[in-house]
Amino acid sequence: MFKRILICTDLDRTLLPNGSQQESSGARACFSRLVSRPEVTLAYVSGRHRELVEQAIREYRLPNPDWVIANVGTTIYRAGEEEWLHWTVWEDDIATDWRGLMAKDLWPLFSDLPVLRLQEEAKQNRYKLSYYSSTRSDVDALKKEMTRRLEAKNLAASLIYSVDEATETGLLDVLPARASKLHAVEFLMQHQGFEVNHTVFAGDSGNDLAVIASRIPSVLVANADSQVVAQAQALVRQNGTQAAFYLAQGGFLGMNGNYAAGILEGVAHYHPETWSWMEEGHEP
Repeated sequence: MFKRILICTDLDRTLLPNGSQQESSGARACFSRLVSRPEVTLAYVSGRHRELVEQAIREYRLPNPDWVIANVGTTIYRAGEEEWLHWTVWEDDIATDWRGLMAKDLWPLFSDLPVLRLQEEAKQNRYKLSYYSSTRSDVDALKKEMTRRLEAKNLAASLIYSVDEATETGLLDVLPARASKLHAVEFLMQHQGFEVNHTVFAGDSGNDLAVIASRIPSVLVANADSQVVAQAQALVRQNGTQAAFYLAQGGFLGMNGNYAAGILEGVAHYHPETWSWMEEGHEP
């Protein structure tokens, strides 16, 4: 009998083929067949809010997930075909980092920083304060100054920076320290009884690096930006987690390793017994 496997994947430019590189024909269909197996639990882990996750599922005909970690890890839903249930136990866990404050209460701390522009209201939530920033700004200096201001207020926070390649815009999220994708995935694993070696995470961007460089078996899809690849490799060496890191190369089942093809390649790397599941019905 096969073991249970938890597959956690980012959406944009990981599962969704919305980057500049080409998607392998049949890759998403093969992914759908894989996650339809009773042995597999599927979680989408995204910076998107709920409505945009649902939009992606419809637009790209994605399989319905069992779980959704949204808003860069600040919200978790137990998903279903008809109803998504807000998992409030997660928000109770992260709320103490901000000592009773919410995202809107933190706005005044950064209102004088000209390189920051608040994102739209729909992209904010109780525990996610999101900004746009220029890709030409000194991100390290900006994060250092923001961290100084947060620490002065005794607020435990993490600053997650990534780049929207389509618009070449910097994205900066201020989150409770424990409201990261990494902690959210670990929280889900713990509460649903998944051991670390029965979990696979897939990503492509800067806000995935904490998970990719962790002890959780992870795959960086082949279409990831070269700078992200270099950062991931450096963090993996620093953390000593080489055995839990896989960079998709392409060639698996005749596919190129981009997007869903990279996820499948990574799952097969960590769990060779799934190879036959993916081969069935696949035409490269």
